[in-house]
Amino acid sequence: MAAEPTIEALYLEDRTFPPPEEFRRNALIADAKISEEAEADWEGFWAKQARELVSWSTDFDTVLEWKLPFAKWFVGGRLNVSYNCLDRHVEAGRGDRVAYHWEGEPGDTRTITYADLHTEVGKFANVLKSLGVEKGDRVAIYMPMIPELPVAMLACARLGAPHSVVFGGFSSDALRDRINDAEAKVLITADGGNRRGSVFPLKPPADQAIAEAPSIEHVIVVARGKNDVEMVEGRDHWYHELMRDASPDCPPEPMDSEDLLYLLYTSGTTAKPKGIMHTTGGYLTQVAFTHKYVFDLHPDTDVYWCAADIGWVTGHSYIVYGPLANGATSVIYEGTPDTPNRDRLWSIVEKYRVTTLYTAPTAIRTFMKWGPQEPEQHDLSSLRLLGSVGEPINPEAWVWYWQHIGGGRCPVVDTWWQTETGAIMISPLPGVTTLKPGSATFPLPGIAAEVVDEQGNRFEKGGGYLTLTRPWPSMLRGIYRDPERYQETYWSRFAGRYFAGDGAKVDDDGYLWLLGRVDDVMNVSGHRVSTTEVESALVDHQTVAEAAVVGAKDETTGQAIIAFVTLKGGIEHDAAHGEMLREHVAAKIGRFGRPKTIIFTDDLPKTRSGKIMRRLLRDVAEGRDLGDTTTLADPAVVDEIRRRSQTSPTEE
Repeated sequence: MAAEPTIEALYLEDRTFPPPEEFRRNALIADAKISEEAEADWEGFWAKQARELVSWSTDFDTVLEWKLPFAKWFVGGRLNVSYNCLDRHVEAGRGDRVAYHWEGEPGDTRTITYADLHTEVGKFANVLKSLGVEKGDRVAIYMPMIPELPVAMLACARLGAPHSVVFGGFSSDALRDRINDAEAKVLITADGGNRRGSVFPLKPPADQAIAEAPSIEHVIVVARGKNDVEMVEGRDHWYHELMRDASPDCPPEPMDSEDLLYLLYTSGTTAKPKGIMHTTGGYLTQVAFTHKYVFDLHPDTDVYWCAADIGWVTGHSYIVYGPLANGATSVIYEGTPDTPNRDRLWSIVEKYRVTTLYTAPTAIRTFMKWGPQEPEQHDLSSLRLLGSVGEPINPEAWVWYWQHIGGGRCPVVDTWWQTETGAIMISPLPGVTTLKPGSATFPLPGIAAEVVDEQGNRFEKGGGYLTLTRPWPSMLRGIYRDPERYQETYWSRFAGRYFAGDGAKVDDDGYLWLLGRVDDVMNVSGHRVSTTEVESALVDHQTVAEAAVVGAKDETTGQAIIAFVTLKGGIEHDAAHGEMLREHVAAKIGRFGRPKTIIFTDDLPKTRSGKIMRRLLRDVAEGRDLGDTTTLADPAVVDEIRRRSQTSPTEE
């Protein structure tokens, strides 16, 4: 029996954007040859990338050992990630190239060359050695977006000590749980960092965490915020004091291709976070490959800016390891896009002549809400490529980004991947792919993805579950100390397939459209409707800047669609406006996709990384007590939404 789509494919987008001729002329990849090569021999393809993009002290003898669900890539190979990111560029005479233009939120700046970074990393690796850190020891990092963060990561990689970076917005409890699961020996932190014009403390919550983390022997503190902190004698050390007399000479430790490079914790459905394991050779190969070709990197002329936080996987792969492996020049910014004013990002693009900008749809929708007058204050003509990461991008947000930030001349690479995949999996190749706003387009060369129904049967058109059908170099190697949970979480839903919970649809041309987490699919009168499609229909309206949709229990329809909507600046709202938006959604995707209730709000509850916390919106919609709000950028937003939800009339 033919497979039947299991999630409604409702939203239609027929605009297309082929690569601009000038971009195609200069692109690293301008035809389908690389994809054909990869499909003909995908293991051989990845072996070729590994040898071309990575320097090995010992060549590998086996490309892949695959015993589902456990993979080993480039078996027998030895290398060091820090060497690949630093030494080989300095040895090749590129030590004077800028690795990072760093800008602090208050306006202080640092220009760090590859030679500078090599020196700092060598010194800090020796500092860690002096505190007893050896190959295999885990090191926790809890820092703001300052240059010492990539220095710490690269120093750990130099020694072969896996790092566990914990996002600086997490609570002391979250830090404690991650330290204890990894049994980290050393914690690297800062007194505080700058955010929205004030200092947020890091050392005080770190002290709370390590009071219940017996594995920590030493704490290294960078003086950034200049806020008052307590230093425990013998345990706590100032970074600048340790670095003062440290030697820069620290030979890189040769590592096996499958040695653990880092742990990165992601929240699980249980209380215990999952320690995602990424190893050395396969991970570095795929982040280098994807960074080079997805962003069409020309390292001699490009200035690349991934505006994420290093505390998330995007920062690991596309601020630190991918760009540095490729010898790129990058920008790092410490603060928020609206400090001191809402044009801060565009002033940075203009100042450093940024050519490539990689940011999240949430940020783009925020820029839409603020209006085009902010970017119009600045010369953004240096930009030649735009990227999107973190969640599906609404078609209208995509077009706004392309038009108002890219000036209608820059391809937009909308990328799909996860903490678990380690690197980009589905994305346009900007010199080849004809773009459709809102579509991540096709799997990259060497990657195999299929959309399946409830029984795991593939179908060619419609909505269902996104799966990966074969291993890939940067894939997670497991959950730390919990192989059973790894198998159960990712490999048990569909036989022989990786599935991490995302829905997707395939259109008539074979393009892939991400529909968000399957958990966010709503069952309305028997129709399985993706929140992403309803949100895209709302944002399609000219008055809407941002929308978040959740399903709430409903006695008649099973679930009712509740929409939280933020309008563009200066637009007033009332019940009539809500009814107009409901009818707009009905016209775009069908009447059963129309929200039952629309709640207008000035902002949406977001984490400090910009993710909308739909869990909290579901709590509001169903009148429940709120769950954990510690990671919210502005906890007061939820109280305001709750107040408005109690006064918003049900529209039916």
